[in-house]
Amino acid sequence: MDEPRVWTVEIAFSEDAGRTRADAWLRAGSRQLSGWGRSRRNPVDPDVPAVGEELAASRALLDLAHQLVGEALDVVETFATEPGEQ
Repeated sequence: MDEPRVWTVEIAFSEDAGRTRADAWLRAGSRQLSGWGRSRRNPVDPDVPAVGEELAASRALLDLAHQLVGEALDVVETFATEPGEQ
């Protein structure tokens, strides 16, 4: 049986004046991708840092997901053949 492949994601947060930024790093073997996301607290909303972190993290992970889809599509396109070729 092959060794399982392990991908690791690390997320770091920073906050400034009601804004939360999440920076995410994906390590997949020798590849490393980075993404980021941000959230902003409405001044009338209560200050709940966990909500800002969850929103910012989800946006950072979406950024990584979009990059992965783009890379996969680039590879798939290399397998595509011209119309009429088999």
